[in-house]
Amino acid sequence: MKESLKIKIMDYVFLIVGCAIGAFATTAVLIPNGLTSGGLTGIVRIIQSFIDVDFSLCYYAGACIILIVVVVTLGFKEAQKVLIVTLMYPAIVMVFERFNFSLLEEKDLILAAIFCGVFSGACSGIVFWRGYAFCGTESIAKIIKQKLIPQADISKILLVIDGMIIIASAFIYGKNIALYALVTQFIISKMVDYIIYGMETKIVQLNIITNRGEELSEYVMYELNRGVSSRTVIGEYTGQERRELVILCSPRESILIKRFLAQTDRTAFVTVLHVDTVWGEGKGFSSIEK
Repeated sequence: MKESLKIKIMDYVFLIVGCAIGAFATTAVLIPNGLTSGGLTGIVRIIQSFIDVDFSLCYYAGACIILIVVVVTLGFKEAQKVLIVTLMYPAIVMVFERFNFSLLEEKDLILAAIFCGVFSGACSGIVFWRGYAFCGTESIAKIIKQKLIPQADISKILLVIDGMIIIASAFIYGKNIALYALVTQFIISKMVDYIIYGMETKIVQLNIITNRGEELSEYVMYELNRGVSSRTVIGEYTGQERRELVILCSPRESILIKRFLAQTDRTAFVTVLHVDTVWGEGKGFSSIEK
């Protein structure tokens, strides 16, 4: 019970920090420099071009409307995932609006687009990392997928929605601002990956079908100090059984394995997969407890 309470408190602390970073990005970088972006933020910026209303109030209204639609279409269980951030983020934005602060001393669209992406990405990354989500275009994408086109990939639906928002902003704020919004969106996606997965050593997964499985296993375990998993596979064309080894290692170690195979089994078949991160025990892996 105490451990659960501790985790919940830590969640709220990180959510407040994350939302504060996002609010700073919006009020101190995006709005003072006349920029926009995708998502609900982009929708609100379009509305602001027609109606003189505070960003926080308009965002609150938009998020609440989407939340109601989520409850009606997907159920309250799905709405619970976004409820806390829906209430917290606009409230913090409202506080930051009162300071009327700008990060840059003078208007610089390139710097503004970059730093807006960095701060907004950090905000989203922290929120996602703690298992929560924003009530925005991602929720709309989920509704469209489940109710209209279940066969479509949600990331592609989201890409289309955000793309439409940015294109619409081009007609209002100009083509250059829309292009800066694309830069911001790209940086946001990279920052989210960085926050969630970190910058630990890149890992690759090798799937190796070989006739010299025992020799390769010994080399990997005792020379490279890496673990190996294996299974028996059958070639449908030849009907022959061979061993497939699965190895997680660094890119440098994968080259050493390639050289070893070149000397011992030139008929080996190797598939190399790039892995964002690995959770668990092992050299260069992240702790599963973090």
